[in-house]
Amino acid sequence: MQMNTPPRSTIRLTRRGRLVLIATGAVVAGTAVAVPLLSLESPKEKPKPKPATLVIPEGWRASQVYEAVDKALALPAGTTKKALPKAGLKLPNDAEGNPEGYLFPATYPLGKKATPQTLLSYMVDTANKKFNGAPTAAGAQRNAMNVYQAVTIASLVQAEAATKADMGKVARVVFNRLERGMPLQMDSTINYALNRFTLTTTESDTRVESPYNSYQRMGLPPTPIDSPGEEAMRAAISPTPGDWLYFVTVKPGDTRFTASYAEHQRNVAEFNRNQPGPKSPKSPKSPKSSQSPKSQSAAAG
Repeated sequence: MQMNTPPRSTIRLTRRGRLVLIATGAVVAGTAVAVPLLSLESPKEKPKPKPATLVIPEGWRASQVYEAVDKALALPAGTTKKALPKAGLKLPNDAEGNPEGYLFPATYPLGKKATPQTLLSYMVDTANKKFNGAPTAAGAQRNAMNVYQAVTIASLVQAEAATKADMGKVARVVFNRLERGMPLQMDSTINYALNRFTLTTTESDTRVESPYNSYQRMGLPPTPIDSPGEEAMRAAISPTPGDWLYFVTVKPGDTRFTASYAEHQRNVAEFNRNQPGPKSPKSPKSPKSSQSPKSQSAAAG
């Protein structure tokens, strides 16, 4: 049986015809062509469910908190930081509008109406409740400082202490140095000034022009350098008794505190010997611990 079928070269499908072909299949030149049913639109990915809570760890800087809020609320990068002027945060006068140190580390619920402003306010309100209570305020006064200064010291302790057990000793080093008119010389403040997280500080780093350069500037940094937790705050208002002026984490689990600069230099030399890779000269004023992603430095005169 003959079929009056035009040559294949003359067969044309209009756009409409192509859609029908894809959607339902077709018979061309007397031959059944099975075409699977296909969707004309690419399948849409299901949106990922938003997290129910936002966890702010101890020791995070404000910049890290802003990024975390943006991500948790699926907002463009930089949105939370831009929201600061409208947040109406209840910060101490000494903060001059900078919430660093007052974005309290905790777990915060993310309700449907959560915004950068509501979350930041929640964090600052939590910090005020923790920091302005009688024990903290009395402890700050007992050490001849205000609460904002205590929070600043706690932020140094949070950054510098290799373990919670070391926090009270690190706080004591801060107090001893302040009382003796010595610069704090803590690498955590250099890292904050340079907006980085490293375990090595060079001699040139210690000459950076910044109010946070505690190698060249006396006293406390102008603001906290991170969000301290409750244990760091307790250490700041009740430091461990001792005469220490120097400390260095020689190896994980081995932080050595001393009042002797000569002994400290020996500890630093041991720290340097423990470092992997090619040996390069390091300043005895800025050894780092290798056991934590946080800056764990030694104070040295």
